[in-house]
Amino acid sequence: MTTPLDTRLRVAEIFGPTIQGEGVLIGLPTVFVRTGGCDYRCSWCDSLHAVDSEFRHLWRPMTTEDVWARIEELSGGRPLTVSLSGGNPAIQPFGPLIRRGHTAGYRFALETQGSVAQDWFADLDTLVLSPKPPSSGMATDWSAFDACLAAAGEGPQAVMKIVIFDEADYAYARAAADRYPDLPLYLQPGNPMVPAGDQEDAPIDLDHLTGRMLWLVEKVTADGWFAPRVLPQLHVLLWGNKRGV
Repeated sequence: MTTPLDTRLRVAEIFGPTIQGEGVLIGLPTVFVRTGGCDYRCSWCDSLHAVDSEFRHLWRPMTTEDVWARIEELSGGRPLTVSLSGGNPAIQPFGPLIRRGHTAGYRFALETQGSVAQDWFADLDTLVLSPKPPSSGMATDWSAFDACLAAAGEGPQAVMKIVIFDEADYAYARAAADRYPDLPLYLQPGNPMVPAGDQEDAPIDLDHLTGRMLWLVEKVTADGWFAPRVLPQLHVLLWGNKRGV
Protein backbone atom coordinates (compact mmCIF):
# COMPACT_ATOMS: atom_id res chain seq x y z
CA MET A 1 0.00 0.00 0.00
CA THR A 2 1.23 3.49 -0.82
CA THR A 3 2.03 5.56 2.25
CA PRO A 4 1.55 9.34 2.30
CA LEU A 5 5.28 10.07 2.09
CA ASP A 6 5.44 7.95 -1.09
CA THR A 7 3.11 10.43 -2.82
CA ARG A 8 4.65 11.55 -6.10
CA LEU A 9 5.08 15.21 -6.92
CA ARG A 10 6.12 16.56 -10.33
CA VAL A 11 8.88 19.06 -9.57
CA ALA A 12 10.49 21.57 -11.90
CA GLU A 13 12.92 22.95 -9.32
CA ILE A 14 13.53 23.36 -5.60
CA PHE A 15 15.69 26.28 -4.55
CA GLY A 16 16.57 28.67 -1.76
CA PRO A 17 16.73 29.91 0.81
CA THR A 18 16.11 33.26 -0.82
CA ILE A 19 13.52 35.94 -0.24
CA GLN A 20 9.94 35.91 -1.38
CA GLY A 21 9.83 38.50 -4.13
CA GLU A 22 6.18 39.54 -4.17
CA GLY A 23 2.85 39.77 -2.43
CA VAL A 24 1.93 39.42 1.20
CA LEU A 25 5.17 37.63 2.17
CA ILE A 26 7.58 39.89 0.24
CA GLY A 27 11.06 39.89 1.73
CA LEU A 28 10.51 36.76 3.83
CA PRO A 29 13.26 34.09 3.72
CA THR A 30 11.78 31.18 1.77
CA VAL A 31 12.52 27.85 0.12
CA PHE A 32 10.63 27.41 -3.14
CA VAL A 33 9.16 24.18 -4.46
CA ARG A 34 8.19 24.87 -8.07
CA THR A 35 6.06 22.18 -9.68
CA GLY A 36 5.75 21.29 -13.34
CA GLY A 37 2.43 21.50 -15.14
CA CYS A 38 -0.37 24.04 -15.36
CA ASP A 39 -3.97 24.19 -16.51
CA TYR A 40 -3.43 27.76 -17.79
CA ARG A 41 -1.36 29.19 -20.63
CA CYS A 42 -0.98 32.88 -19.83
CA SER A 43 0.32 35.04 -22.66
CA TRP A 44 2.96 36.68 -20.44
CA CYS A 45 3.95 33.67 -18.30
CA ASP A 46 7.43 34.17 -16.83
CA SER A 47 7.78 30.53 -15.72
CA LEU A 48 7.24 28.63 -18.95
CA HIS A 49 9.90 26.10 -17.94
CA ALA A 50 7.38 24.95 -15.32
CA VAL A 51 4.34 25.17 -17.60
CA ASP A 52 5.04 24.22 -21.19
CA SER A 53 5.04 20.49 -22.00
CA GLU A 54 8.16 21.14 -24.07
CA PHE A 55 10.03 21.07 -20.75
CA ARG A 56 8.39 17.95 -19.29
CA HIS A 57 11.65 16.03 -19.61
CA LEU A 58 13.15 18.41 -17.04
CA TRP A 59 10.43 17.82 -14.42
CA ARG A 60 11.36 15.23 -11.82
CA PRO A 61 8.88 12.84 -10.22
CA MET A 62 9.79 13.04 -6.53
CA THR A 63 8.27 11.44 -3.47
CA THR A 64 7.09 13.64 -0.64
CA GLU A 65 9.98 12.32 1.43
CA ASP A 66 12.50 13.28 -1.27
CA VAL A 67 11.06 16.79 -1.48
CA TRP A 68 11.05 17.12 2.29
CA ALA A 69 14.67 15.96 2.51
CA ARG A 70 15.70 18.62 -0.02
CA ILE A 71 13.82 21.34 1.90
CA GLU A 72 15.59 20.33 5.10
CA GLU A 73 18.95 20.26 3.34
CA LEU A 74 18.52 23.74 1.85
CA SER A 75 17.22 25.26 5.07
CA GLY A 76 19.77 23.56 7.28
CA GLY A 77 16.92 22.08 9.27
CA ARG A 78 15.90 25.55 10.48
CA PRO A 79 12.17 26.15 10.03
CA LEU A 80 11.14 28.80 7.53
CA THR A 81 8.41 29.36 4.96
CA VAL A 82 8.11 26.99 2.02
CA SER A 83 6.44 28.48 -1.05
CA LEU A 84 4.58 26.07 -3.31
CA SER A 85 4.56 27.54 -6.80
CA GLY A 86 4.49 26.51 -10.43
CA GLY A 87 2.96 26.15 -12.95
CA ASN A 88 -0.13 25.55 -10.91
CA PRO A 89 0.88 23.72 -7.72
CA ALA A 90 -2.78 23.17 -6.85
CA ILE A 91 -2.88 20.23 -9.28
CA GLN A 92 -0.28 18.39 -7.16
CA PRO A 93 -0.91 16.28 -3.99
CA PHE A 94 0.82 18.51 -1.44
CA GLY A 95 -1.17 17.52 1.63
CA PRO A 96 1.35 15.00 3.01
CA LEU A 97 4.27 17.41 2.55
CA ILE A 98 2.47 20.22 4.37
CA ARG A 99 1.59 17.94 7.27
CA ARG A 100 5.17 16.61 7.44
CA GLY A 101 6.63 20.10 7.43
CA HIS A 102 4.28 21.40 10.08
CA THR A 103 5.49 18.74 12.52
CA ALA A 104 8.96 20.31 12.20
CA GLY A 105 7.77 23.91 12.54
CA TYR A 106 7.85 24.91 8.85
CA ARG A 107 5.16 27.10 7.31
CA PHE A 108 3.64 26.69 3.86
CA ALA A 109 2.37 29.23 1.35
CA LEU A 110 0.66 28.40 -1.93
CA GLU A 111 0.23 30.63 -4.95
CA THR A 112 -2.42 29.58 -7.46
CA GLN A 113 -4.78 31.21 -9.93
CA GLY A 114 -7.77 29.74 -8.12
CA SER A 115 -8.84 27.30 -10.82
CA VAL A 116 -8.49 24.02 -8.87
CA ALA A 117 -9.59 23.50 -5.26
CA GLN A 118 -7.99 20.93 -2.95
CA ASP A 119 -8.96 19.89 0.56
CA TRP A 120 -5.35 20.39 1.73
CA PHE A 121 -5.76 24.16 1.22
CA ALA A 122 -7.13 24.20 4.78
CA ASP A 123 -3.72 23.05 6.06
CA LEU A 124 -1.81 25.94 4.49
CA ASP A 125 -0.52 28.91 6.45
CA THR A 126 -0.94 31.35 3.54
CA LEU A 127 -3.09 31.02 0.43
CA VAL A 128 -2.35 33.50 -2.34
CA LEU A 129 -5.06 33.50 -4.98
CA SER A 130 -3.86 35.19 -8.14
CA PRO A 131 -6.65 35.34 -10.73
CA LYS A 132 -5.38 36.21 -14.19
CA PRO A 133 -6.50 39.48 -15.78
CA PRO A 134 -7.50 40.03 -19.43
CA SER A 135 -3.92 40.57 -20.64
CA SER A 136 -3.18 36.92 -19.78
CA GLY A 137 -5.60 35.70 -22.44
CA MET A 138 -7.32 33.50 -19.83
CA ALA A 139 -10.88 33.68 -18.52
CA THR A 140 -11.54 33.53 -14.78
CA ASP A 141 -13.97 30.91 -13.49
CA TRP A 142 -15.21 32.65 -10.37
CA SER A 143 -17.11 29.56 -9.23
CA ALA A 144 -13.79 27.67 -9.14
CA PHE A 145 -12.24 30.61 -7.29
CA ASP A 146 -15.05 30.45 -4.74
CA ALA A 147 -14.44 26.71 -4.35
CA CYS A 148 -10.80 27.43 -3.48
CA LEU A 149 -11.85 29.84 -0.75
CA ALA A 150 -14.37 27.32 0.55
CA ALA A 151 -11.72 24.57 0.62
CA ALA A 152 -9.37 26.82 2.60
CA GLY A 153 -12.05 27.76 5.11
CA GLU A 154 -10.65 29.48 8.18
CA GLY A 155 -7.32 27.62 7.96
CA PRO A 156 -4.81 29.85 6.15
CA GLN A 157 -4.42 33.57 5.73
CA ALA A 158 -6.04 34.11 2.32
CA VAL A 159 -5.14 37.05 0.08
CA MET A 160 -5.60 38.04 -3.55
CA LYS A 161 -2.79 39.18 -5.84
CA ILE A 162 -3.33 40.54 -9.35
CA VAL A 163 -0.77 41.43 -12.02
CA ILE A 164 -1.50 44.66 -13.88
CA PHE A 165 -0.31 45.38 -17.40
CA ASP A 166 -2.86 47.89 -18.68
CA GLU A 167 -6.16 49.70 -18.13
CA ALA A 168 -8.22 46.56 -18.77
CA ASP A 169 -6.28 44.68 -16.10
CA TYR A 170 -6.78 47.57 -13.71
CA ALA A 171 -10.54 47.54 -14.29
CA TYR A 172 -10.52 43.76 -13.74
CA ALA A 173 -8.74 44.25 -10.42
CA ARG A 174 -11.27 46.84 -9.31
CA ALA A 175 -14.12 44.45 -10.13
CA ALA A 176 -12.39 41.58 -8.32
CA ALA A 177 -11.87 43.76 -5.26
CA ASP A 178 -15.57 44.66 -5.27
CA ARG A 179 -16.43 40.97 -5.52
CA TYR A 180 -14.18 40.01 -2.60
CA PRO A 181 -14.00 43.06 -0.33
CA ASP A 182 -12.75 41.02 2.64
CA LEU A 183 -9.71 39.62 0.81
CA PRO A 184 -6.56 41.71 1.27
CA LEU A 185 -5.45 42.73 -2.21
CA TYR A 186 -1.94 43.10 -3.62
CA LEU A 187 -1.26 44.64 -7.03
CA GLN A 188 1.96 44.43 -8.99
CA PRO A 189 3.05 45.68 -12.40
CA GLY A 190 3.51 42.90 -14.92
CA ASN A 191 6.88 41.63 -16.08
CA PRO A 192 6.81 41.36 -19.90
CA MET A 193 6.90 37.80 -21.22
CA VAL A 194 10.20 36.44 -22.48
CA PRO A 195 10.39 33.24 -24.60
CA ALA A 196 11.08 30.27 -22.35
CA GLY A 197 14.42 29.43 -23.91
CA ASP A 198 15.64 33.00 -23.40
CA GLN A 199 14.24 33.76 -19.94
CA GLU A 200 17.42 32.97 -18.03
CA ASP A 201 19.63 35.46 -19.87
CA ALA A 202 17.08 38.07 -20.96
CA PRO A 203 18.00 41.57 -19.76
CA ILE A 204 15.54 43.47 -17.61
CA ASP A 205 14.57 46.98 -18.64
CA LEU A 206 14.53 48.56 -15.19
CA ASP A 207 13.36 51.91 -16.52
CA HIS A 208 10.38 50.18 -18.14
CA LEU A 209 9.49 48.30 -14.94
CA THR A 210 9.89 51.44 -12.85
CA GLY A 211 7.62 53.28 -15.26
CA ARG A 212 4.95 50.59 -14.94
CA MET A 213 5.20 50.73 -11.16
CA LEU A 214 4.92 54.51 -11.14
CA TRP A 215 1.89 54.40 -13.45
CA LEU A 216 0.14 51.91 -11.16
CA VAL A 217 0.93 53.86 -8.00
CA GLU A 218 -0.32 57.09 -9.54
CA LYS A 219 -3.43 55.34 -10.86
CA VAL A 220 -4.62 53.98 -7.50
CA THR A 221 -3.86 57.21 -5.66
CA ALA A 222 -5.54 59.42 -8.27
CA ASP A 223 -8.63 57.20 -8.11
CA GLY A 224 -8.69 57.31 -4.33
CA TRP A 225 -8.54 53.53 -4.27
CA PHE A 226 -6.80 52.95 -0.99
CA ALA A 227 -7.61 49.29 -0.35
CA PRO A 228 -4.81 47.51 -2.26
CA ARG A 229 -1.11 47.42 -1.56
CA VAL A 230 0.99 48.14 -4.65
CA LEU A 231 4.30 46.30 -4.72
CA PRO A 232 7.02 45.55 -7.26
CA GLN A 233 8.31 42.11 -8.11
CA LEU A 234 11.39 42.45 -5.93
CA HIS A 235 13.08 39.32 -7.27
CA VAL A 236 12.84 40.66 -10.83
CA LEU A 237 14.46 43.94 -9.79
CA LEU A 238 17.29 42.07 -8.04
CA TRP A 239 17.92 39.09 -10.31
CA GLY A 240 15.95 39.65 -13.50
CA ASN A 241 14.62 36.42 -15.02
CA LYS A 242 17.29 34.19 -13.49
CA ARG A 243 15.92 30.90 -12.23
CA GLY A 244 16.50 29.50 -8.78
CA VAL A 245 16.47 32.78 -6.83
